[in-house]
Amino acid sequence: MAINIIGTGSYIPSVVVTNEEFAEHVFLKENGDNIPMNNKIIAEKFKAITGIKERRYVENDQKTSDIAYIAAQKAIQNAAIDPESLDYIIVAHNFGDVNHNTIQSDAVPSIASRVKHNLKIQNPKCIAYDLLFGCPGWVEGVIQANAFIKAGIAKRCLIIGAETLSRVVDMHDRDSMIYSDGAGAVIIEKNENKTGGIINHNSASFTLNENNFIHFGKSYNNELHESERYIKMFGRKIYEFALTNVPLAMKECLDNSGFKIQDLKKIIIHQANEKMDEAIVERFYKLYDLQMPPMIMPMVIQHLGNSSVATIPTLYDMILKNQIKNHELNPGDVIMFASVGAGMNINAITYQL
Repeated sequence: MAINIIGTGSYIPSVVVTNEEFAEHVFLKENGDNIPMNNKIIAEKFKAITGIKERRYVENDQKTSDIAYIAAQKAIQNAAIDPESLDYIIVAHNFGDVNHNTIQSDAVPSIASRVKHNLKIQNPKCIAYDLLFGCPGWVEGVIQANAFIKAGIAKRCLIIGAETLSRVVDMHDRDSMIYSDGAGAVIIEKNENKTGGIINHNSASFTLNENNFIHFGKSYNNELHESERYIKMFGRKIYEFALTNVPLAMKECLDNSGFKIQDLKKIIIHQANEKMDEAIVERFYKLYDLQMPPMIMPMVIQHLGNSSVATIPTLYDMILKNQIKNHELNPGDVIMFASVGAGMNINAITYQL
């Protein structure tokens, strides 16, 4: 018996925002002072660190629940299933639906309930709920769905990661350039006649000293009211935390899977920051006294930015559909999903196609 991903789907917004489009922004320090550097140099340094050239934003009339629904539709079509057969719909996000030109979050009813409504699913036994776990939310959703199936209370689940971070960024903060919008979805089910699938997983929450590394805070523009809150992060602290803890979590996951490091075909890691992700994977291999193999870590952050919970399912969908040059997956391949984010939370899954 195996619990396999039987369908994938993603939605990549159509609005392309290049680094050059931040040229007219007024970037400020945390205390509200001007940054003594022109925006061209800021953008060049930003690209060198994150790898991001451009990112995607949703259209003005779209919200998180809208793009979550589109990704869900695609996954259902890809799996060729009846949506009425779904036992759970789990939507990972962080900020709910936020309308254009507002910063008020709307998550009642839940995003998952809205997706189920839009899918026109009548079955009341299809349970729909939201999951807030920072950027690792989609991976944690898969872990929860896997547990439901193993426990015998579900056979088929839809897990979605969707976010519209462009609606909650402080445009006076240089970190605003890293964030983007997007949605990705998968359907998993139990199959008595297959092997592989979800082999094992590992999760951890570091909250004692690391809880506020990513948080909601006021704008760097002191002229804006303090009640207006935007996503904020302590980049250096996150970088050091991730490099210390994520490779160890990945190693523990792999070591408990029964597979060897040489068996890994791809590492599908949260597209947080190109330099940070490369450093994480390099340290992971160093734990085995090995060099990071070429082509082990596909990346799309250069063009899609950091869409939080959506990055991993979107990347996985793109690889399966041959949309990432020089990267492919085949039956029997062993891969790892891994993520880190607000909380601070970490997780990983060993998966065999």
